[in-house]
Amino acid sequence: MADAVLAERAAAKINLDLYLRGRREDGYHELDSLVVFGPVADRLTLTPADGLELEVTGPFATSVPHGEANLVLRAARDLASWTGVAAGARLRLEKHLPPAAGLGGGSTDAAAALRGLVRLWELDLDLVQLLELAAGLGADVPVCLYAHSARMRGRGERIDPVRGLPELPLVLVNPGVELPTATVFAALRGASASTHARPPLPAASTLPLFAEWLSRGRNDLEAAACDLRPVIAEVLTRLRNEPDCLVARMSGSGATCWGLFARPTAAAAAAARIAADRPAWWIVHGTVETRR
Repeated sequence: MADAVLAERAAAKINLDLYLRGRREDGYHELDSLVVFGPVADRLTLTPADGLELEVTGPFATSVPHGEANLVLRAARDLASWTGVAAGARLRLEKHLPPAAGLGGGSTDAAAALRGLVRLWELDLDLVQLLELAAGLGADVPVCLYAHSARMRGRGERIDPVRGLPELPLVLVNPGVELPTATVFAALRGASASTHARPPLPAASTLPLFAEWLSRGRNDLEAAACDLRPVIAEVLTRLRNEPDCLVARMSGSGATCWGLFARPTAAAAAAARIAADRPAWWIVHGTVETRR
């Protein structure tokens, strides 16, 4: 077993689009979403211990469950039970992603725990085996375990790598309101199956070509989320009105929204202007590296 402290980056999951393809027999919705990761992340450190312990720190530490209610600890216990491991671990989670924000915060933390514990406990498991375990923890955990640009479908268990995307200068804005996923799905208006066809991705995509493709997409949860939290519409309007914003959309079930900009400098300038006007909002910017 490794003796050194190990660290895992739990990057924000950003839904660039999100289609609902109808309700499944198990009660969940059939999803189809293009997902990328970054530019902000939680950080999980892992050290050997006799049992399983979790400490949560960071700017959003008080806003997430601690102890047994945290998905990180559940992931650790499920992995230990699944593999028959008797070893423990001390887990320290630095929470930088806002909770209930459409960024997969709990899911990406759980995925980081699975990746880190495989290393700490020196387990002989491949990605396919881990994805099977991850699917039982939540719809977003499999794609967060993969942690690269991907198309997620089904309940979230079908992961297809997506390559050839350009680098994406993004601004992420959360207006400081929590929006649980179950609440948004419960508020869906009318039919919950999208008839909007996904056009094929442009080959060898440049940023302008990809932005044009992306602008023809949608997030089928956006209208319901805006009804529940009207400030989301304000965030989207503000992003879309910024110079050099190519596309803006809500991520996941909200309330975080993203704006895609023509250049990293334009993204940085927009983030600064919005922060000056709305100092209570959570705002970050950075370039998402999508190539692999």
